[in-house]
Formats: sequence, structure tokens, C-alpha cells
Amino acid sequence: MLEDGLSYPVRGDWIGRIIIGGVLGFLSVLLLPAFVVVGYLVRVLEQTVGGNEVPPEFDEWGDLLVKGIVGSLITLAYVIVPVIIYGVIVTTIFGAGAGIGGDAGALIGVVGVLLALSAIPVLFLVYYAVPAGLTAYAVRGEMSAAFDVSLLKPTLLSTEYLVAVLMPIVVAVVTWIITAVLSITVVGLLLVPFVQFYGQVAVFRMFGAAFASVNDRIDAGPAGGSAGSVGDDAAF
Repeated sequence: MLEDGLSYPVRGDWIGRIIIGGVLGFLSVLLLPAFVVVGYLVRVLEQTVGGNEVPPEFDEWGDLLVKGIVGSLITLAYVIVPVIIYGVIVTTIFGAGAGIGGDAGALIGVVGVLLALSAIPVLFLVYYAVPAGLTAYAVRGEMSAAFDVSLLKPTLLSTEYLVAVLMPIVVAVVTWIITAVLSITVVGLLLVPFVQFYGQVAVFRMFGAAFASVNDRIDAGPAGGSAGSVGDDAAF
């Protein structure tokens, strides 16, 4: 999986593709180019699940923009909802501890601290779920598919997907190291967006491959509908 992901971005006519992705990375501060990049990554997921071995080209820019906006909203939803719920719980416990005071208050305060420290696992769960949600959206073409439990459950509970989530961490660390080295010089700094784009494409290839390996008979269709034999693949 790691070898496939790392070789994927440089298949086909890769030079022009990497140049466009890097330039869009430079312009991401303008927001619209950032959405286009996200849309391209969603397309990588879509074509990977579809069995294509070569990365998609930058075309149909309006479609890329729409996919990028929807993909960003899906990611935001996955992040905001659990963070808000978690924040409310921690704040409530800390508030109760301060109001009660004494030993009982101190004990509640300790529980609050432990919950605050558990934010790292919560963030990991968000990181774990987002790629599956984005892939479901990419395959079905509907935002609701990103939150379709019947579609996501077999993926999230699979060993293949767990490995696919952990492998990109290795790619990300290597990318960060290369970025840090390149940032030492001005010329190297100019290369950073291109390296980052390469890493993003490789990572999303791994996510898509893992999703496809679990849902190996998935068909595009309405989320939660009878088309797409995901329900048949996942007998609970």
C-alpha cells in the first residue's frame, strides 16, 4: 500500500499535474485555489475506488471547485460537532468542580483534567473518520453519503482501513522533514507546495485504496439506497 501510494502521483503525465497542484498550493491563501485542490483530492478518491491506476488530470474546474467546497464542509462537520460536544462536557465538569469546592470539587477537577488530556484520542478519531466520509461522498456524489453509517461502518471497522490511516502518518512525517529542509533556502521554500501536493495525492490514494478493498463491490448510487451492494458486503 505504501509503495503504491508513493508511486501513484508520478504516474502518467505527472510533471504538469504536479506543477499545477504546486501553483494552486501557492495561491491557497486566496481560498478558491485551496478548494480546487481539495476537489482534486476528492477526485483522486473517486477514481481510485473506480479502479483507475493513473491520477486524474486537472480539468472540469467548476466540478473540482464544487467538490472542494463540499469536501471542506464535510471535513468541517466531522471536526466541529465532536469538538463542540467534547468542549461542553469538559467545561461543564470544570465548572461543577469549581462550584462544589472542597475534596469533591478537587476530584471533579481531576476528572476534568483527564478528559482534557483525552482530547488527543478524540482528534485521532476525527482524523480516522474524515477520509472514509470524503471517500463515501466521492463515490456516491452526495454529501449525505459522507454520514451514511451503513456505508462507512465496514470501512471504519476494517484492518485495511486502519493500516491506511496509519501509513499516511509516515508519509506526512517524511513530508514535514523534507519541507523543513527545503525551507532553509529561498529556492527550497518555493518547492514546498509541490512536495506537499505530492504527499497529499499519495495519502489520498492510500485512503481510496483502503476504502475500495473493504467495499469491493460498491457502485455509485444514492446514499442508503439499494444500489451499491455495500449492505451486502457488510453483513452485521
